[in-house]
Amino acid sequence: MSRMCFARFVATMALVATTACTGSRPPPPTNLPAPTPSTTIGQGDLFNISIVGEKELPGEFRVQPDGTVDFPYVGRTMVAGLEPQQIVDTLKKKLVEAKILMNPQISLIVKEYNSKRVSVIGQVTKPGNVPFVEGMKLVDALSSAGWFTSIADSNHVILTRPVSPQKTITAIVSVDAITDGQQADVPLQANDTIKVEARVF
Repeated sequence: MSRMCFARFVATMALVATTACTGSRPPPPTNLPAPTPSTTIGQGDLFNISIVGEKELPGEFRVQPDGTVDFPYVGRTMVAGLEPQQIVDTLKKKLVEAKILMNPQISLIVKEYNSKRVSVIGQVTKPGNVPFVEGMKLVDALSSAGWFTSIADSNHVILTRPVSPQKTITAIVSVDAITDGQQADVPLQANDTIKVEARVF
């Protein structure tokens, strides 16, 4: 075989290998239900509260283990299990009842949902739980866990989602296809589990 023919042969084999590799990627998951929004406040969550005209009040609050925050003028207030707007309404009512403010204009912004987690286990640099934030996607969670180890199978990542207290759904996702722009990233929800297994050599 001439040198030119050999070069063409090698190029052809490389193209075949690339095509085969791309074709072996699993398609986007179709059995995975859309994420269920979860914005209720829980233990350890951190949020900011601002009241128009009351710049001297502390703005940052972390939910204590008993589910409360210590708010100026009204004391301990149970917030765990409430939506942000429900917390605003509760504080408004307490401030008016205590005759502190007549018509308080309150806004609340959640900074950290520490009560909501996504588990990332297996072949990642920092396995464990990562804080969940609304809008988080699969690549975000993997990045928070330090990304893949050198032996990770990034082409077959296992994503398990609870859909009820007794039922979960599992899907196989190719992160390679996502990072190559061939598939869309996968939105996550609180309590999803991501498992990365080692490649089969």
